[in-house]
Amino acid sequence: MNTPLRKVALALMAMVVLLLGNATYIQVFAADDYRADPRNRRVLLNEYSRERGQLIADGLPLASSVPTGGELQFHRRYLAGPQNAPMTGYYSLRYGSGGIENAMDPVLNGSDGRLFVRRLSDLITGRDPRGGHVELSADPAVQQVAFEELASRDYSGAAVALRPDTGEVLAMASTPSYDPNRLASFDAETQSQAWGDFTSDENDLPLTNRATSSSYPPGSTFKLVTTAAALESGTATPDTQLTAAPTITLEDTATELANFGNNRCGSGETAPLTEALASSCNTAFAQLAAMTGEEALRAQAERLGIGQQDQRIPVRVAPSTVGEIPDTAALQVSGIGQRDVALTPLQNAVIAATIANDGARMTPEMVDTILAPDFSVIDEFEPNQAAEAMSPQTAEAVTDMMIASEENTSGGGKISGVTIASKTGTAERGNADLAPHVWYVAFAPAEDPRVAVAVVVEDGGDEGLDATGGSVASPIGRAVIAAALQGDQ
Repeated sequence: MNTPLRKVALALMAMVVLLLGNATYIQVFAADDYRADPRNRRVLLNEYSRERGQLIADGLPLASSVPTGGELQFHRRYLAGPQNAPMTGYYSLRYGSGGIENAMDPVLNGSDGRLFVRRLSDLITGRDPRGGHVELSADPAVQQVAFEELASRDYSGAAVALRPDTGEVLAMASTPSYDPNRLASFDAETQSQAWGDFTSDENDLPLTNRATSSSYPPGSTFKLVTTAAALESGTATPDTQLTAAPTITLEDTATELANFGNNRCGSGETAPLTEALASSCNTAFAQLAAMTGEEALRAQAERLGIGQQDQRIPVRVAPSTVGEIPDTAALQVSGIGQRDVALTPLQNAVIAATIANDGARMTPEMVDTILAPDFSVIDEFEPNQAAEAMSPQTAEAVTDMMIASEENTSGGGKISGVTIASKTGTAERGNADLAPHVWYVAFAPAEDPRVAVAVVVEDGGDEGLDATGGSVASPIGRAVIAAALQGDQ
């Protein structure tokens, strides 16, 4: 072979190698990137050519796909969009998906391995491919009450309701909320405007699910954890006498810690733990936290799920934390739910549900059943006990204290004939000019618990600096409890 032909042959071979290398890179290494690229219209058309599965709660389709007759063949629709958004999430042509729509996407789009036989059957019979359906554990009536109680008052906050013995999520409301129908629009301008509105600080970030993604200082609701730690470690009993002083000085500091309103904790020099919890005495619990110790407090918090990383229900849950505790003074403040302690509303609901369930902490879950396109069952939720967080005896003792706490709690919505076990919290934010976040955690009926709730209202709701958990959050929690008990009859 002469020199010119040899050069041409080598050049051709090099080009073939480059072409093979480029094809290999595209098909093997970059395939996922090209498939996920929003400019890839083939993927987009394929995704919208099949009927996406429904999100269902108690027989109601909270999210469904309807035929359009156009190039994008199916359009996502949401029932009572803002009310149910924390339960459904969103599915958008331009902005992808969030919430359950994202977490359960393989089932909803039909690619989940459990739907393989159905996909194969569709291919053989020539049926149009369809996604599977997801049945949620939510009770739509409870969800409606939880949302309306917050939204009607124009509060920023969240409410969560759980079934104590299974961990099933009965309601998960977050306000301000958003309408996923706007993000599901096929109009680019409508989607863009909605995304801007839903991610704006000026609108208080409505896209954020405050029930699972936001954490707050729990204030006095954390005294339930401190109490359980003291009882479980043998540091105290319900009758243990604690200081009744209206103020105390934190150990090795000159900093004063006061009870709410600078009130004494009872009439004597000391008060039993039962009375200290019922009256939510900061001074008594600062003393109790120091007596109990950091190790026991942290261990109890961990058994209740605080600090758990990468939790999914199946949506991702932000971790809660006890925070750093460098010294005894920090331990005293942490023991009353201040300083660096931060809990999500879901976590606080789990604490209440665990006490209600004789100390057994159940894994919270939003999904009840996975259904095939023809609505036959292919997978069902099974309750899972995550930990034995405390003994039944401790849970019973804390329940009795919470019943006494509810009797001392103000606010409307008391339910005749129903014994509620509860604890309120008024969480200071490190600045006297900032209104507190206020809490109410509870379960009922106390003698046979069927629902546990946690409610948080940011910035004192409509009462500002004068807000308390009893005046602002408890009426919402009681309304959610009433709705759950009515639906459970």
